[in-house]
Parts: sequence; structure tokens; C-alpha cells
Amino acid sequence: MGKQKKEVDDRFKRFGTVSFTSITKVNDFIDYLDQGKVMGTRCKVCGRVFFPPRADCYACLSSDMEWFPVSGKGKLVSYSNLEFAPIGFGEDLPYAIALLDYADYKVFGRIAGDVTEDEIRVGMEMTIRTNRLPNGQLNYVFQKA
Repeated sequence: MGKQKKEVDDRFKRFGTVSFTSITKVNDFIDYLDQGKVMGTRCKVCGRVFFPPRADCYACLSSDMEWFPVSGKGKLVSYSNLEFAPIGFGEDLPYAIALLDYADYKVFGRIAGDVTEDEIRVGMEMTIRTNRLPNGQLNYVFQKA
């Protein structure tokens, strides 16, 4: 009897400008982005929240996790305008990366390209939205609230 080939769940290869991994335990993240939702995970045992999403809680070691929407307004904690980029991101330059504080968790990501440098202020409120790149890849960006 021959071995049956196991199908590999590589949905995560669709995340970001350049995907550095194709296989993860949180592949459903991509399906949510496809639906226009940015999601994090919450441990059902201890309540710790995670973004980026995790399949396992480092605090209590449980794998009993649930998805929750990253929504509403976050406060811009820090940002940086990039003039140089790692391999694979050069065509995107210049762009801004940022950290938003959602009180229970923080989210790192890009500021949407239509937000000008003159408009960006530490402390400003921003929201998060999904973004489909020209090549079909998915990510999320921050926009003015």
C-alpha cells in the first residue's frame, strides 16, 4: 500500500508584501482578511489577548483560543518613515510603520499610503482595515479615524 500525501495548509503565504512563511497554526487569519476582518486571538483559559494572533498561550500554556475582531480606534504610540527597506519591500518605498495602542493589546503595522506624513501625529486616533495588494496578497493598514 502506498502512502497518501497529506495536504499542506499554506494559506499564510498570502500574507504581506513578501511572505516569509507559508505554514502556521493561525492560517484562519488569512481567511478573515479575505472577509475584510482583522482578527486577534484570546486565550479562553486566562483571557490574555494576542496580536499578531497566536494558537498557544505563553502565559498558561493553553491552546484553547478564540478569535476576536481588532476594531475601533487605536492610539498612535510611535511611527517611523522608512526610506530604506529590506529585500522585497523596495518597490513600496517610502512608507510608514507604526504601533497602535488598543488598551488591551498593541498592533504593529503600516500606515495607509493615502495618509500623508504631515497628517501623522503621535497620539492621534487611527483605525485598522484590511488591504489587498496589487499582486493579490493581503495585509492590513492603519488609517485616520
